[in-house]
Amino acid sequence: MHPIVAEVTQRIIERSRPRRRQYLARMEQAARDGAQREVLSCGNLVHGFAASPEADKERLKGYKSPNVAIVTAYNDMLSAHAPYKNYPDQIKTAAASIGATAQVAGGVPAMCDGVTQGQPGMELSLFSRDQIALSTAIALSHNMFDAVTCLGICDKIVPGLLIGALRFAHLPVMFIPAGPMSTGLSNSEKQRVRKQYRAGEVGRDELLEAESKSYHGQGTCTFYGTANSNQMLMEMMGLQLPGSSFLHPQDPVRPLLTAEAVRIVARSTNLSIEYQPLARVVTEKAIVNAVAGLLATGGSTNHTMHLVAIARAAGIELLWDDISELSQAVPLLARIYPNGEADVNQFHAAGGMALIIHQLLDSELVHDDVQTVAGPGLQRYARAPQREGELLSWQPITPQTRDPGIISPPRQPFQASGGIKVLKGNLGQSVIKISAVPEQDWVVEAPAKIFHTQSALEAAFSADELNQDLVAVVRFQGPRANGMPELHKLTPTLAVLQDRGFKVALVTDGRMSGASGKVPAAIHVTPEAGVGGALAKLRDGDLVRLDARAGTLEALVDAAQWQQREAVANDAGEQFGLGRELFAMMRERISSADTGATVFTDL
Repeated sequence: MHPIVAEVTQRIIERSRPRRRQYLARMEQAARDGAQREVLSCGNLVHGFAASPEADKERLKGYKSPNVAIVTAYNDMLSAHAPYKNYPDQIKTAAASIGATAQVAGGVPAMCDGVTQGQPGMELSLFSRDQIALSTAIALSHNMFDAVTCLGICDKIVPGLLIGALRFAHLPVMFIPAGPMSTGLSNSEKQRVRKQYRAGEVGRDELLEAESKSYHGQGTCTFYGTANSNQMLMEMMGLQLPGSSFLHPQDPVRPLLTAEAVRIVARSTNLSIEYQPLARVVTEKAIVNAVAGLLATGGSTNHTMHLVAIARAAGIELLWDDISELSQAVPLLARIYPNGEADVNQFHAAGGMALIIHQLLDSELVHDDVQTVAGPGLQRYARAPQREGELLSWQPITPQTRDPGIISPPRQPFQASGGIKVLKGNLGQSVIKISAVPEQDWVVEAPAKIFHTQSALEAAFSADELNQDLVAVVRFQGPRANGMPELHKLTPTLAVLQDRGFKVALVTDGRMSGASGKVPAAIHVTPEAGVGGALAKLRDGDLVRLDARAGTLEALVDAAQWQQREAVANDAGEQFGLGRELFAMMRERISSADTGATVFTDL
């Protein structure tokens, strides 16, 4: 094992020991309670199967046949989740084939950051993760179930489902993906049209046409944002079947994978000698494997929060410093848009997750001695699924990249360090995704231009007030201030300034998402301005230095003057409209970005 990976893993284990011990004791107690339906009264049980087919009723009356919960994020507005419409029937059929039953236990919200980007509704996006966790708990609280299948793909949905499921980790849990849409207009061409529109060179009709050609059918968006990073993480953690992340929804292997997932999870209950609860899968080593996958592929910065919150729900304490230290050991092995030209379909064709996992295992950068839903050992995920008639098998892969421009040979990585770094300094600590940023832009030192909303920055751009070297500071965008919306809408604006030859960077206590592009962005700054963090002390014209090489973020202001400065107050007013007022209690309770930006602070 690489010494840094081994050291960080051991540090996480030691740090987590008291909380993890308590968590596992609770899960073991829940498992000792036996098959969950045994504790229900006759009235309880009948209410649980009154609408079921007669054959299912007979099975559910006894306690020998497993009953599989389906927790679904299906809706037909989200392209990624639309394929899930028929999955419950497929799951029920697969369960019945082995004498088990399956029921839709409940649905969870599934909002799309693509729809809400730059809109007031984006202020509910991060909160939706913890809302999804609560909805998952409600679905499973009926105590009717011996195993769980989770149908979810996109940004906050997978983390929310997993956080909720981890409170029922005495049960086996299987995530079942649906795959990406087919390749449309290239991501680079889409970005080119967006920048043209922002510069006033094309109109809305041309922009809408380009966007329509990019996002055009069922499946996840094909760039490597948070949704596809979620799928990568589920494989790295052994929570969905090997090779299932990036097959198209209509791929002939897809229904076989879904059916096999159901059969495996139904055979993994405490009614079986093959008992494999979620608590045995999500361990400290699995969390480290997830971080390694995130770094090696240049995945979404959102996971610097989601992984911390997921780990906490499993009694594990993951810190940003752990991620930063692992980044010194784990190289960048993949170039997928926005840190390259390829989309996830091309990444999959170049070798995909199986090849990445093979390379990480071969370089001793991940732990093989883990439990997964597919069985013991992460090496099971260095294989690819194949259909042979109506049968499914996994075959060894050719351990060489099919496209060295997308997946590098392990000894010739695209970058020696991972795609995500932590910055520290007198402005606090923050996260930067450097995998998409050219090295000549890793250091920016320029005057600050202060904004309290992204619309104010866009207005300044439209008024030609930003034609200079600058560090754009968009503050009061943290979890406590307004729910920490993504500011990805600013990417074309700042990229236009960069293309004009100016040195440009963004500093914010908000989010930038997995779609962070070529503009260096210090995001998730904590403490946030809304709680008196140092960002609130900045003034227009202050010199700011963002240095991704040295790992620093500094206001270059005289130390005595800086000490005496008072923080300005948030002038955004209260959040009303589109339901934001309903989430005031979450804004009051939510933790800082570096502790997972979660309301579940007592876990």
